[in-house]
This record gives sequence, C-alpha cells and structure tokens, in this order.
Amino acid sequence: MSELGEFLKAKRAAVSPEDVGLPPVGNPRRVKGLRREEVALLAAVSVDHYTRLEQGRVAAASENLLGGIARALRLSAEEHEYLRMLVQARSVRGRTSKSEVGAPLQDLLDALPTPALVLGPRTDILGWNAAAAALFVDFAEIPAEQRALVRLIFMDSRVRALFRNWEQVAAEAVDRLRMAAARTPGDPRVAQLVGELSVHDKDFRRWWAGHGVQAMAGGRKQLRHPVVGDLELDWQVLQVLTAPEQSLVTYTAPAGSASHEALRILASWTAEAPVRRNGAVDADR
Repeated sequence: MSELGEFLKAKRAAVSPEDVGLPPVGNPRRVKGLRREEVALLAAVSVDHYTRLEQGRVAAASENLLGGIARALRLSAEEHEYLRMLVQARSVRGRTSKSEVGAPLQDLLDALPTPALVLGPRTDILGWNAAAAALFVDFAEIPAEQRALVRLIFMDSRVRALFRNWEQVAAEAVDRLRMAAARTPGDPRVAQLVGELSVHDKDFRRWWAGHGVQAMAGGRKQLRHPVVGDLELDWQVLQVLTAPEQSLVTYTAPAGSASHEALRILASWTAEAPVRRNGAVDADR
C-alpha cells in the first residue's frame, strides 16, 4: 500500500464512530475506527471515489475533497497539509534541491553569536556556525551523507545525551521527517535514512509506524551540555528565500536568563577555535 493509503488507514483507525456522531454499527467491528464508507459519508464523496483515492488510483483531488476528508478524519492543520502533499506528490517527484549553503548565508551564520544551522529538506545539516558546533557536536567530523539531524538524534551518542527529554525530541523528529519525506517524494536518500533508522532503533520503528506528522516551526529545547550544564533554548525556523528548500534554525535564550549566560560562556569558550568546513579548517577565520 502507498504512503497515502497507509496514512489514511491509520487516521481512520484513530477515529471511532462515536467521535463523529455515527452509531456504532456492528459489534464487534471488524475494522478498528471508521470504515471507508463512513469516511466517504462524512466527507460527502462517493465510496468508490474515496476508495480509489486511498488505493492511490486517483491522479488529483480537489481542495474541497481533501478538506472534507480532513474534517471527517479530524486531521490537524499539519496532517491536512501532509495529506495535500501526498496527493500532489506526482507533480513534485524528481525535483532536486540545493545541497550547498551560499556564501552570503554562511557569512550570516558565522556572524551570529548564537548557535545556528542551515537544514535541507531531509533534515540534512548543510551549514552551521562555531556556536552550533560547540553546542551540539563538531559536524565537520561527520561525513556529509550521515549529517541528517534526525539521524544524529538517534545514532550519535553525544547528540542523544544532550536532550533531557530525548523521547519527546526524538518522536517529534520522526514526525518532522515524515513531513519532509512528503516534500521530496521518491527521494532514495530519504528511503535509505528511514531504512537505516528502522533497523537501528525500535523506538524509531514504533514512531514511524504511528504516521504522525509535524511541521518544522519552532519550540523550546531542554539540554544538558557537558561544559555549561543545563540549558533551555528557544529555537526558530526561518525559510531562506534564495533557496526555499533550505531553512535557517537559530537557538536563543531570553536575555538575563541562566541559559543566556551559559550561551555567552559557550561563545567565549569557542571564540578562538578554528572553524572547520567539511573536515577542513577555514584559514580565513
């Protein structure tokens, strides 16, 4: 079954007839949650059309249809957007994205006093500044093909140990990876990453099977750094207009807070350290 079908099936299973005002016909029910015909009824679409959509046999779907299905399945705004991307996957399949950070953006990274990263569409870390390397890990030590943020959260013991609430961070990272996968349909690198993490970690397999989705927007991270101790950092995501598939992620703390002071100490600790790019020291710094 396609990802679209798996997603719709999982969301059908999560909604009971009572949740949407339908009588619990059939006891016990052979299907957990809603049947296809019940979704079709709630979405005001024919059973045949909904079935063909779930089976991946519909080339396109209107906004009205997707909106009806989203309401029927009680999807969140992010899940609704994910559904839309899955349906539109054929039109974006095969698109390429920039894998390098432009010089002006790298200059901005280096000028920022706070940790910052540039992420690609697969959560791959394309650029960073010295503060980010000091906060997380020296990314230049890691081969570029292994430098996906979600991969480091699961497979790099140093990064994993940083998060005081690792399970929450990791589960959210899986949900964001699923959203990222919908933006790059058919990308073999995404499939390889999902396969590697599925083999490596049972928690990843469990969360991936849950079909959760989450946008990369922002929030707060609780960290325990080996040098400066406990930190609570706000992270924000900014889209790079000159490369829309890239995102600038910054980590900050409120002025006057203990975390702000810890970041200042970390910045001064790394001020004289040479900056490395892809394993080589930047001699101009």
